[in-house]
Amino acid sequence: MKLAEALIRRKALQQNIEQLRLRLVKVAKVQEGDTPAEQPQELLATLEADLQELQTLVVQINRTNLGATLADGTTLMEAIAQRDILKLRRGTLEALANSAVPTQDRFTRTELKYVSTVRVAELRKEVDRLSKAYRELDAAIQAVNWTVEMEGALS
Repeated sequence: MKLAEALIRRKALQQNIEQLRLRLVKVAKVQEGDTPAEQPQELLATLEADLQELQTLVVQINRTNLGATLADGTTLMEAIAQRDILKLRRGTLEALANSAVPTQDRFTRTELKYVSTVRVAELRKEVDRLSKAYRELDAAIQAVNWTVEMEGALS
C-alpha cells in the first residue's frame, strides 16, 4: 500500500469514527418503552474495530514518515512539521495584515482615527512568499506520498 492510500484510509476512518460518535450520542437514551434506532453495543463494537485499525495505521504512517525522504534528504516527518509551521506562520501574518488595514468609517473629524502599527504591504509580501513555500513543500510531500510504500503495511 502506498503512503497516500494509507492517508486516504486514515481520513476515512477518522470521519467514520466521528459519525459513529454522533450516532452513539443520539441513541444514548430514549424514552421509557421506546427502542433506540440503532443498538449502542453494535455501534460500540464497530467503533472499537475502527479505532484499532486507526491506531495501527497511524503507527505505520508515522514509521513511514520517519524513514521516507524528499529529494533533498529531508524526512517526511520533518517536512510535515515544516509545512505545518509554514501554515501557522502564514495564517498569523495574514490575520495581522487583514486587521491592520485602517478603515475609513469616520464621519466627523472628532471620531477616533485608527492607524496601522505594522507595514501591511511587507506583511502581504511575506504571506505570498510563505504561501508559495507551503505549496511547493506540500507538492513535494504529496509526490513522495504516492511513490513510497508503507512500512509494515498489511495491504
